[in-house]
Amino acid sequence: MLNGHKIFVVMPAYTAARTLAYTFRELPHEIVDAVLLVDDGSSDATVELARDIGLTTFTYNVNFGYGRNQVCWRV
Repeated sequence: MLNGHKIFVVMPAYTAARTLAYTFRELPHEIVDAVLLVDDGSSDATVELARDIGLTTFTYNVNFGYGRNQVCWRV
């Protein structure tokens, strides 16, 4: 929390298994309240690693690209 406001980080990811743990560790956890990883159809272990780290994940089955990756669709 920062100045009374909750901080929520959305991490877009596509085949990010190699850098995910490092990127997550580098977040300022003293002010970040929650992190959501949005996986854009990765073919590597990105989703499994994110879940192992304890991240809430949202996954797409195909790669939509960065712009559409950041749009949440209601089903």
